[in-house]
Amino acid sequence: MYETAGRSLEGGNAVSKMVRKQVYIEVEQDQRLKRQARALGVTEAELIRRGLEGIRTTPTLVPDERAWREERAFIRRRARLRARSRGRGWSREDLYADRTGRVPR
Repeated sequence: MYETAGRSLEGGNAVSKMVRKQVYIEVEQDQRLKRQARALGVTEAELIRRGLEGIRTTPTLVPDERAWREERAFIRRRARLRARSRGRGWSREDLYADRTGRVPR
């Protein structure tokens, strides 16, 4: 008997029907797949099935278009604001004086 993620194969008959798929992956992905399958002691196909199960059980975030429109409008309003120029009473050298051992002017 061969066990897979929640399914078992007995005498060549799958308890749940499997569909053959052919996919193209990057060379680096293939190397990672082989390495991980070997480390876990499972087939590459089983590792792919586990990955697909992970996708199925992970909640999908659907973008909220209205929220994004509001956010863009907020950013545009903020970008139009002018910063008050009061000058600054410090210099970059003053900020780093303690790191360099110098005393501020």
